[in-house]
Amino acid sequence: MANKLHIVSLGCTKNLVDTEVMMGRLKNFELTDNNEDADVIIVNTCGFIDAAKEESINTVLSLDEARKDDSVLVMAGCLSERYQEELQEQIPEVDIFTGVGDYDKIDELLAEKKSRFSDEVYLIDGAERVVTGSSYHAYVKLSEGCNQQCSFCAIPSFKGKLNSRELDSIAKEVESLVAQGYWDFSFVSQDSSSYLRDKNVKDGLSLLIERIELIEGVKSARILYLYPSTTSLNLLKRIEKSEVFHNYFDMPIQHINDDMLRIMKRGFGKEKTLELLNYMRNMPNSFVRTSFIVGHPGETQEMFDEMCEFAKSFGFDRVNVFAYSDEETTSAYDMADKIDDETIAKRAEILGEIVKEVTLESLEAEIGKEVDIVIDGESDEHEYLLSARELLWDRDIDGEIFVNDRTDEDAEIVFGKPYKAKITGIAGDILMATVDNAPSNN
Repeated sequence: MANKLHIVSLGCTKNLVDTEVMMGRLKNFELTDNNEDADVIIVNTCGFIDAAKEESINTVLSLDEARKDDSVLVMAGCLSERYQEELQEQIPEVDIFTGVGDYDKIDELLAEKKSRFSDEVYLIDGAERVVTGSSYHAYVKLSEGCNQQCSFCAIPSFKGKLNSRELDSIAKEVESLVAQGYWDFSFVSQDSSSYLRDKNVKDGLSLLIERIELIEGVKSARILYLYPSTTSLNLLKRIEKSEVFHNYFDMPIQHINDDMLRIMKRGFGKEKTLELLNYMRNMPNSFVRTSFIVGHPGETQEMFDEMCEFAKSFGFDRVNVFAYSDEETTSAYDMADKIDDETIAKRAEILGEIVKEVTLESLEAEIGKEVDIVIDGESDEHEYLLSARELLWDRDIDGEIFVNDRTDEDAEIVFGKPYKAKITGIAGDILMATVDNAPSNN
């Protein structure tokens, strides 16, 4: 078989892990950034909301227009899984369709040149991955599927119920990654705080933390996608006392109004939300990220105003804003009191401007602090700047720091290693730092 591969991973970091599994199965291929030169083109799609679906389809069609006549175009992942029959009928340009169950069999599908949709979601278990984007950081998937019943979310309809990986499987994967030189990890899933609940283990994340702390070589870790109704104060306290896991909290609360949380079927209310958030915020060196949805059916102006005021005053470090997307197979799809598109767009714009201010306040609060950073390489912005991030932050979503000075100009800087640095200022929305050339002990 011809051996040049162009692969595109869209959507979340969980998709990225699946893409890396496919790359592991296709290690005999030469990766190419030039899709016109590729013999095999794979797009791992996202099917979460309209904007993601549109991006996935446009990417597939764009790649098809420029590809070689004898190349193979594969459409994989969530969108392909969610709309199997429709896409196979409507996009004949694609040679192979596959969903969320056969990432580890992509080599077989290419050899057979046939589409396949397995009945079960693929749950990584010992598969070799080609980790991308970093020489020291890797994402590790905890589970697939979700038992929550959020009114706006279609994911359970095509990924099914919660299916947690065995703790031994995760530990072995981390041990393997450490042996390859990785030391910083982000643990991800659709609902991380429910990890192992499908196996009747209530405190699965605490067990995970204890297990990962025992692995020599793991220096830094964080957990993404906590769900309020399954996050306990005991879990937060366990994270707080860990010397490996950061006080990093990514909890998408989606709204703060009690009535809207009920309409959204979130399984919790404002009181518990505030209890958890306040505890997180008061931890030393904590980082708190959340997400809000605007324009959900039934959202009144008063509800929206309450959310805006909360977003403005709480002190979040980062906030994502999503405009409500009307998704079939969700309970919100059949709800009355729909909000018109113009109002949704306007509310998203208003909250987005608040979020910019909130993010800037969080960044400015870092000025003058000494922090642990990791330098990834030379900056794309200027040859004399180095690109870095705070070790506390997640790799892809929390921003960039420019290192523009060092305590010893003649000392060598090693990319991918932690250093102490002092945040000296801010340019736009990017922090500036002076690095201590002595590597950090973290």
